[in-house]
Amino acid sequence: MDSKQADLTRDKLLQAAFCEIHRQGFQAASIVNILADTGLTKGALYHHFPTKQALGLAVIDEVIRERLECLVFQRLRESEHPAETLLEIIATIGQQRESESILLGCPLNNLMQEMSPLDAAFKDRLNTVLTVWKDTVEDALLRGQEQGVIRADVDCKAVALFVVSAWEGCVGIAKNLQSPEAFGMCMEQLHGFVAGLLVNASA
Repeated sequence: MDSKQADLTRDKLLQAAFCEIHRQGFQAASIVNILADTGLTKGALYHHFPTKQALGLAVIDEVIRERLECLVFQRLRESEHPAETLLEIIATIGQQRESESILLGCPLNNLMQEMSPLDAAFKDRLNTVLTVWKDTVEDALLRGQEQGVIRADVDCKAVALFVVSAWEGCVGIAKNLQSPEAFGMCMEQLHGFVAGLLVNASA
């Protein structure tokens, strides 16, 4: 198998594993289902991922983190107007009504709830993603302060933690209620909170 084909096989396994873990949780995720979804053999799976744990950790690093990277992290890092971009991201995501993540829950948060108390390696990888998220939002808020857009009295570190926590809470509540409408209402309130940090909001 050449390197390009190996990469395609690995990516296929990761995407199928992500979907299975998202639907079933890590512990209940079935290797049989993953192989059935990909049409690959058990040998191909274990060539790339020697254990189920290794597969789960790769899903965190290469699927969940990368999705957040594209959706949130990269956009905030590259934005010349990070406060405005943060509001745009929250508004756009809050308008989702058919997203599988709303009904199945946030893949990151699901794994934090399920696996962090049970497996130190999972806890460390999940905390890494969470820390990147918090730090990226904090940096966006700090740059907003430097630009005179975010109020000077805002504690950007504390607010970043709250924004990420509230965001995840919105998805968790919507999952429990099986209600995209509840998700939209919750994210609208988060949007209002962030908008309230702007200098012109206190005028």
